[in-house]
Amino acid sequence: MPPQDLEKRLAHLSSLRAAVEDQVAKRIIGQGAAVRGVLAAVLARGHTLLVGVPGLAKTMLARTVAEALELSFRRVQFTPDLMPSDVTGTNVIQEREDGRRAFEFSPGPLFANVVLADEINRAPPKTQAALLEAMQERQVTSGQVSHALPDPFLVLATQNPIEQEGTYELPEAQLDRFLLALYLDYPTLGEEEEIYAAGAALEEAPVDRVVTRKDLLEAQTLVRELPVSNYLVSYAARLVRATRPQDELAPPFVREMVDWGVGPRGGQYLLLVARAFAGLDGRAAVGTGDLKEAFAPALRHRLGLNFQAQAEGLDEAAILARVLETVPEPRLPKYA
Repeated sequence: MPPQDLEKRLAHLSSLRAAVEDQVAKRIIGQGAAVRGVLAAVLARGHTLLVGVPGLAKTMLARTVAEALELSFRRVQFTPDLMPSDVTGTNVIQEREDGRRAFEFSPGPLFANVVLADEINRAPPKTQAALLEAMQERQVTSGQVSHALPDPFLVLATQNPIEQEGTYELPEAQLDRFLLALYLDYPTLGEEEEIYAAGAALEEAPVDRVVTRKDLLEAQTLVRELPVSNYLVSYAARLVRATRPQDELAPPFVREMVDWGVGPRGGQYLLLVARAFAGLDGRAAVGTGDLKEAFAPALRHRLGLNFQAQAEGLDEAAILARVLETVPEPRLPKYA
């Protein structure tokens, strides 16, 4: 691709990002990091886990981004009695024009571009398994037939960290399919005052469709084409390996506090998210700053901490921050 064309496409992508953020700001005050993370996940064609207490606009964020991107949207409230067919669809008997009856597939709510899986940890394991197939294979199976999901297809799942009763902990295999885990925090004092002053006007604000499906698919292709230097690949590999307690690159605190570290898929996703962050800013050069920004949201849900970490009050983000501080960047080669 000629540099002029790449520069033009990246500038267009950056303008689209700004337009979407303007539309989201009509309904959501603050949460800039979460908005940026969701947009990066959309560009990287990955799924996102939104974790936060109730009332932080997780559902509103998913719906507003879908509207601004001109994507179909479905919301599924996960409950302990939710069956796989409730989300994937099922075969139903239909009467044909000739009077004969036959089974036909009736699509479920997963057949949308953006699916909000609300309180995902409330669904039983067999429903989680059906969702896992959709997330990984981008298809659902009913009987002996598989049905392709729309393109693009994105799952935004919400999880309440303070509710334990009646919930099912997500299995590691499913957590690993989420590109990002975004933790939403309370707004600042100024943001909260602004929210109170706006009142119901936030939820009722109209959102314009500022990105077409064609624009989105082209942006997704562009992000995957952004080059990553060998230097950055080496740095990413060292960081990922430093999270594994059995690896020689692991610092002492990882050996003491981590049961299992990040696998190769996590490293691949880390570089993909770094590409997406660079693309959102209109930059062709993916740098260490993009990698560091992606490090915690891309890897925190792929880390298993032990009791020692809990006893010292450290979570996954704190461990990853210490890894970033401990692992040095690779040395640049010197040329005569």
